[in-house]
Amino acid sequence: MDKNTSFLLNGAGWQIDLSTPAVMGILNITPDSFYDGGKYRNNETLLFQAEKMLNEGAAILDIGAVSSRPGAEEVPEDTELERLLPALENLLSAFPDAVISVDTYRSNVARIAVEAGAHIINDISGGTFDEKMFRTVADLNVPYVLMHIKGTPQNMQNNPQYVDVVQEVKYFFKKQLRKLGNTGVTENIILDPGFGFGKTLENNYELLKDLSAFTDLGYPVLAGVSRKSMINKVLQATPDTALNGTTVLNTIALLNGAGILRVHDVKEAVEAVRLVEFYGSAG
Repeated sequence: MDKNTSFLLNGAGWQIDLSTPAVMGILNITPDSFYDGGKYRNNETLLFQAEKMLNEGAAILDIGAVSSRPGAEEVPEDTELERLLPALENLLSAFPDAVISVDTYRSNVARIAVEAGAHIINDISGGTFDEKMFRTVADLNVPYVLMHIKGTPQNMQNNPQYVDVVQEVKYFFKKQLRKLGNTGVTENIILDPGFGFGKTLENNYELLKDLSAFTDLGYPVLAGVSRKSMINKVLQATPDTALNGTTVLNTIALLNGAGILRVHDVKEAVEAVRLVEFYGSAG
């Protein structure tokens, strides 16, 4: 098992030590996300779920106002902000000590969200959808999740092809890390190989099997497999019945070096972390 003893996330007044992997709870405030679309669009249900996740051990809450499921329609920036800002304000008011990540690929949304109190930017495009994102991250000086995607949510699953998916994703990370470095950002970066984002079923499992190839780059790796089709296609399941499969793949990700699990179900992910940690200390 690869340990993450040197990985720390630092913000203004907070720190997360990834020597023990952390759990990031997903809070979608979209009408059309693949699993929980529409569930948390009013303040009462949003705060109830956020409190539940925090009580269960979530170190980070990840709030997203634009669906990135395969085939999702693009949402205008003003609509994203109209969804995001009231939810962010309510979360910060109710849980002032919570670390909140904002799932956006737009630099202007990132800037406004951080100015409103968000702590982390989670960019599904790894800086490829908005050329101003890296400079914005540098200016904001907040942790940044750099994810790999092939194509866009609208077309990413239209026959994606790779010669060697692990090496191509790793090359993408190296290229984008150099660009980030040119803006002065060399720390507080999290790498996400983007399970399901322009990958075949086989690609996803190749990435999972070789996840430690990305920790070799010197940054923590986020694994986001929760209830995704890479589980459902193998088990003939649906997102609603994919919790057990999610836990199995989260466990494999942890054994292969994941420092953060991004999940819909926090309790089960925290338990997986505890068991894998105990397993690693045995003997």
